[in-house]
Amino acid sequence: MKEHGHMKTVFWINRWASENDRIMKVKYSDKEAKKLFGIKQFTKFERNCLLNEGINELFTLICSATGTKFDNTNAQVGTGTSSTAADPTDSALTSGVWKGMDGGFPTYGTSQKATWKGTYGSGDANQAWNEFSVRNGASADKMLNRKVSSQGTKVVGQTWELTIEISLS
Repeated sequence: MKEHGHMKTVFWINRWASENDRIMKVKYSDKEAKKLFGIKQFTKFERNCLLNEGINELFTLICSATGTKFDNTNAQVGTGTSSTAADPTDSALTSGVWKGMDGGFPTYGTSQKATWKGTYGSGDANQAWNEFSVRNGASADKMLNRKVSSQGTKVVGQTWELTIEISLS
């Protein structure tokens, strides 16, 4: 008998030139998107590093009456500028900008997964998007994971959505 578990993490970034374009669900050609964002409008990338502090917080939540949940009240998705490789001892994003959950997120409780989503408006995170994470709020500040992947540079006026899904089996 073998013991093993599998974790799969998927990240999505959806980009629009304006909040109105997001509301209208405008889709740009790859050429238009490259000009606007330096990358395709919709990107999907996988894999990440679970972080020691986040794993320990999960076990605290499972095994005790303490800890801060990664729920709609507390959870935030974050983006930062560092391109340094992820390490299990990481505990912050460089120039990290954190967003609370969009309505209805996170989703969890089915298909052995949880999905967190936050939307960055015109004035938010106008910088290089090179690293990504989920944490359990500004005061608890326990990052669950970290992924490094160059995903373009957001500028004033644009609206970008960051979705992070973690599956365990």
